[in-house]
Amino acid sequence: MLNSTPLLLTSDKKNLEIFKREIEQTVNSICESLTNDKAYEGLSPEQLQSNLKGIPLLPNQGLGFEKVLQKVSEIILPNFLRTSSTSYMAHLHSPALIESIAAELILSTFNQSMDSWDQSPIATEVEVEVVKQLCQLFDLGKDSDGVFTSGGSQSNLSGLFLARDIFCKNNLNWDVKMEGLPENYSKFKIYTSEISHFSMEKSAHLLGLGYKAVRKVPVDLNGIMDINILEMMIESDLANDCLPFCVVATLGTTDYGSIDNLDKISILCKKFGLWLHADAAYGSGLIVSSKYKKRLGNISLCDSITIDFHKMFLLPISCGLFLVKEAKNFAPLSFHADYLNREEDEEEGYVNLVGKSLQTTRRFDALKVWMTFQVRGKNGYSNIIDTCVENAQYLYNKLLDDKYFEVAMKPEISSLVFRLNNTDEVNKKIRKQLLHQEGIVIGQTVYNNKTFLKFTLLNPLVTHLTLDSIIDKIKVISN
Repeated sequence: MLNSTPLLLTSDKKNLEIFKREIEQTVNSICESLTNDKAYEGLSPEQLQSNLKGIPLLPNQGLGFEKVLQKVSEIILPNFLRTSSTSYMAHLHSPALIESIAAELILSTFNQSMDSWDQSPIATEVEVEVVKQLCQLFDLGKDSDGVFTSGGSQSNLSGLFLARDIFCKNNLNWDVKMEGLPENYSKFKIYTSEISHFSMEKSAHLLGLGYKAVRKVPVDLNGIMDINILEMMIESDLANDCLPFCVVATLGTTDYGSIDNLDKISILCKKFGLWLHADAAYGSGLIVSSKYKKRLGNISLCDSITIDFHKMFLLPISCGLFLVKEAKNFAPLSFHADYLNREEDEEEGYVNLVGKSLQTTRRFDALKVWMTFQVRGKNGYSNIIDTCVENAQYLYNKLLDDKYFEVAMKPEISSLVFRLNNTDEVNKKIRKQLLHQEGIVIGQTVYNNKTFLKFTLLNPLVTHLTLDSIIDKIKVISN
């Protein structure tokens, strides 16, 4: 027998009142948990595990919403990482704009699945229109298209997947979809920066090519792929009967925000007949900046592009996008099932987006973009992006003139990698002490074989005074 708690949101007035009450109670609990500006309350892994121990996941009798929310309020809400705090700057993990949280409520409430039109009528049409206008924003031309993804890793996998299959069709007269990998698959080569995202190796593995297919190109002192070495590597591989098929340019490396030179890479791709994919998961936010858009380079040169809205655009996870310059290149992903995306429906104008996606069931993430872009407008978004870029520039100038610090490289976007002029152990201690004692969460990486600290500045509420204060705390901890 079902308990008295309504199961689903329906048009019934009682159900609607309960829905409103539970959402309001949840909002109140969230607001009450925000008692300070810390990014983290500091509990250790052992303390968090102890708090959860002994709570049955599936009790014999349901506890009801209010009792469970009380548990959440006591154990979980106070210990969330607060990405909206100006003390959080560890990763490419942004705060969420308020209106985008409202969008999350809407899309979760109606729970559309973006694989077929009859599962998501208005949602499908919104995504199609959003993608169309985003293709225009990135200047990809009238034949371009795209699809929303779970994030950068899936988008990068999509780019390499299409590049591989289209290379096999055009250059080897081989249909991977029907026949699987050709016998000479071990000769396939992908070229990318030595500091590119690890999803390049993971994608090569998933595509059956293996890590060895990924050729890591050295970078210069600014973290930019060396074009001369890239050309020599391609020529050397061709001379050894290898099969180069793709170059991945990184437009915003994870640690440094370095941006590869698209103009020069594009020339090489055209010379050797290679697919050009841009991993712009980080740097794509520059497209809406009035001051710094040019730093992105001529992104219209790319065959495919990875974009993450849950980074510089400040939308909730997950919200990624994969764009292609030629819509026809989605063909390797197409497959018709009678129970889902019937050909006769598509002939009648019912768009089934599953034919462009690695996923079947997929969220209506386009709503977050549709709502927030209209709420903020280009000027509002430009101010957000410009503020973050200029905060990184301010911190770079500040630390460059401070004898206590070493800076890895000048920031191109909004990340700064630096270290205290001390031992690796001291720099590691600084990060952990800030995390557990100060509620300040910063990043850590390795540069030039030494431990460095990292500020990833995605929060436009961070001020110069915020940065000054954290640097002062780092100095105190080091003494």
